[in-house]
Amino acid sequence: MDQIIRHPAVLFVLLLILLAAATAIGAQILRKVRPISNEGRDDFSIILGATLTLLALLIGFTLSMAVSRYDQRKNLEEEEANAIGTEYLRADLLEGPNASKVKGLLIRYLGQRLSYYQTRDREQLREIEAATTSIEGEMWETVRDAARDKPNPITALVLTGMNDVINSQGYADAAWRNRIPVAAWCLMIIIAFFSTLMQGYGARTEVSRAFLLFVLPLTVSLSLALIADIDSPRGGLIRVSPQNLQSLAESLQH
Repeated sequence: MDQIIRHPAVLFVLLLILLAAATAIGAQILRKVRPISNEGRDDFSIILGATLTLLALLIGFTLSMAVSRYDQRKNLEEEEANAIGTEYLRADLLEGPNASKVKGLLIRYLGQRLSYYQTRDREQLREIEAATTSIEGEMWETVRDAARDKPNPITALVLTGMNDVINSQGYADAAWRNRIPVAAWCLMIIIAFFSTLMQGYGARTEVSRAFLLFVLPLTVSLSLALIADIDSPRGGLIRVSPQNLQSLAESLQH
C-alpha cells in the first residue's frame, strides 16, 4: 500500500476503478437483490448524506495534514540554506588552511543537498545520504579540532554554526519522511468505497444511462490522488523546489 501511495497517478487509476466498481455493484446488484422501499427511502437518504459528509470531512482534514507537511518541508529547506550560508561566512574566522577546507566541504555538502531534493531514484538517494554523512563527519572534525586547538569565542561560534548545519539537515530529512500514515489511507479508502456503494444503491436510474453516478468516484479519486501527490515528496508532480539552496549555490560560485 505504501508503494501505491508514493505514486499518485497509479493511486488515481486504482481508486477510480475501485470506486466505479462499487457504484456499479450498488446500482446493478444490491438494488435488484434488495430494493429500497418507499418507506425506507428517507432513512436511506439521511444515512447516505451523513456518510458523504463524513467522507468530505476526512478528505478535508487529510488535505490539511498534507499541505501542512508540504509547508514544513519548504520552511526547513529555507532554514537549511540559511544555516549553510551562515556557516560559510563564519568559516573565514578560522585560521590557516582550515578556513578554505571548511568552505570547500560546505560547497560539496551543498551539492549533495541539492541532489537530495531533486532525485527520484531510491538507489541514488542512498548514495547521496552516505556521501552527505561522510562530508558532515569531515566538516565536524575540522571545526572541532580547530576549537580544541584554540578554544575561544570565535571558534565556538564556528562550531555552533556547523552544529546548526547538521541539525537543519536532520530536521529536513525527518520532515520528508513524515507522511500521512498508511492506516489513515486505508480507512479513508474504505469509507470512500462504501459511500460510492451506497450512492449506486440509492440510484433511481439504470447505470447505462446514469453517467452522473460516476461523478462521485471520479471526484473522490482525484481528491485522494491530489492529497497523495502533495504528501509524496518524490513521487508526485507537486514537489518542494530547493530554490533557496540553488540561489545559495549560485552566489557561492561568484
